[in-house]
Amino acid sequence: MSADAQRTEPGVSVVRGMKAAYALAWQACPGMVFLQLVMAVIGGTAPVATAWLTKAALDELTAAHPRTGALMGMAAGIGVLGIAMATTSAVTTYAQGRARRAVGLLSQDRLFDAVNRMNGLARLEEPRFHDRLRLAQQSAEHAPDQLVQMGLSTLQGTLGIVGFLGTLVAINPIMAGVALAAAAPAMIAHLTLSRRRAGLLWRTSPGMRRKLFYQMLLTDLQAAKEVRLFGLGGFLHGRMLTELRAANDAEDRLERGVVRVQVLLAALGALLAAGGLLWAVYAAAARTISIGDVSVFIGALAGLQSGLSGLVQGIAMGHQSALVFHHYLTVVGIEDDLAGPARRRELPPLAHSIELRDVWFRYGEDAPWVLRGLNLTIPHGTSLAVVGLNGAGKSTLVKLLCRFYDPERGAVLWDGVDIRDVPVAQLRQRIGAVFQDYMDYDLTAAENIGLGDVNAIDDADRIRAAAERAGVHDTVERLPAGYRTMLSRLFHAGDEEDGDEEEAARTSGVHLSGGQWQRLALARGLMRQGRDLMILDEPSSGLDAVAEAAVHDRLRELRTGSTSVLVSHRLSAVRRADRIVVVQDGRISESGDHASLIASPDGVYARLFRSQAQGYQEDPAADGPGPQPGGSETAPTTVAAG
Repeated sequence: MSADAQRTEPGVSVVRGMKAAYALAWQACPGMVFLQLVMAVIGGTAPVATAWLTKAALDELTAAHPRTGALMGMAAGIGVLGIAMATTSAVTTYAQGRARRAVGLLSQDRLFDAVNRMNGLARLEEPRFHDRLRLAQQSAEHAPDQLVQMGLSTLQGTLGIVGFLGTLVAINPIMAGVALAAAAPAMIAHLTLSRRRAGLLWRTSPGMRRKLFYQMLLTDLQAAKEVRLFGLGGFLHGRMLTELRAANDAEDRLERGVVRVQVLLAALGALLAAGGLLWAVYAAAARTISIGDVSVFIGALAGLQSGLSGLVQGIAMGHQSALVFHHYLTVVGIEDDLAGPARRRELPPLAHSIELRDVWFRYGEDAPWVLRGLNLTIPHGTSLAVVGLNGAGKSTLVKLLCRFYDPERGAVLWDGVDIRDVPVAQLRQRIGAVFQDYMDYDLTAAENIGLGDVNAIDDADRIRAAAERAGVHDTVERLPAGYRTMLSRLFHAGDEEDGDEEEAARTSGVHLSGGQWQRLALARGLMRQGRDLMILDEPSSGLDAVAEAAVHDRLRELRTGSTSVLVSHRLSAVRRADRIVVVQDGRISESGDHASLIASPDGVYARLFRSQAQGYQEDPAADGPGPQPGGSETAPTTVAAG
């Protein structure tokens, strides 16, 4: 087992996992847990009582003068115990189902509550965290119930073992000792295998995530165009099978070891049972034990072996579940990836400015610096445009303003208040945003817009107003069911069981174009109109020239008198901002309005602007080269999409 796998499975996590699982089960469904406990006590003691009643009945039958009344009472007792055991099985199954569902609901609730407590983005960018989160999700569904069942079955098995062991001790103490001794290697073997299984899950988790990734690409609508055009289906299919085969091979190697162990243990158990049976027959023939003793001895030996085997396997499975449950407990107990305020302060409405003061930032200790002592002031009520080449740090600046990360050095100040001293939720309530990498949710059109402010997700008037401001209202109105249309190829808005196929057809199966989704995302951001700060990160990247101009005209109206930050590669969209800054090598290299920056011909902004402007100038030579002298190659055909 790798060192990483061992480090994730400290011995104390087994005890901790069991205690946490029992506490979780008791909090989720105490009545069903108690009912299972009662059933476990009955299930553990009833077989022992049945064996003794059977012995008594056989001894009575072979007596010189059998007592009919006593025999009838014993038969009745055996019958009652049989009914009790049958009833116990049915009741236990029902209680287990109720408890499993309740525990699963509570464990999932706590898991994703913990994920939501992570206010930053750092952990979501760690592959190891995703491996742990995948195992945490799996164990949240199964491990708590498995651990509880292990505890109850251990109790039930222990009661049976104690009863049968006492029976064997009364008849043949040596055989009792041999049976107990035979359980020791079984316990060691199963615990070793359970630890190996838990380690295997951790080691194969990255490969299984990659397998899921390849599966998603093969079925994802957005990926389907490139997958089919570039003929990637076979390649991705092969990659998926490679990861699956690797996991299967590792599991096969482990299972071969399991088979060897189980064969040896089964042989040991068979030898013990055969030896006990031979002794019982010999002793009965020598008249040293009665027929009833033979019956109870054979039953006790079989019951003890079965109980010990079940106990060992139950403990081993519980051990494995506890080791995997360790990942769940780690995620549930995880701390926020953003440090809490050293001294909590309230965030006042923005009145003066937002300032980034000597800000240094990088995505990891070994990563290069993205921002290097950046200084920037955004006065209240002004519009700021941020431009620069790819990788200059523009998007990172936006992430720091939203406090998805904290600067490694320096500070982001809101009217002089360090935003690290303010609750994150309070800060983000003051910010509206439209991101370049916007989401398209498999929800209705209204919900896609209303998610910008979940408190108003049912406010049809506000949703419509946001759509109108974003220029997408007419598009939504033309959809089959208007704002109720489900924008998805995966789900529909109605209930399949309602049987209203016509309504389901009207409200589902609609997928928007990229530009339409962009405007819908813009409408979602505009649900937060009136917030202190509006961030627009490439808000028109998916729009055609006419739509882009209309959107930016509307945004200029909406930004008037408010504080806004616009990030864009298209300099035509930023030229009317109150102030434009150029980010270069993690610092502000130029600052001013469009006129002052363009007046500096050697400046970065002026060069970028001239470069983009040349793309719109007519150049007959750009229509395509004619035949090259002595050449025979044909230029590729390019299709421009409007």
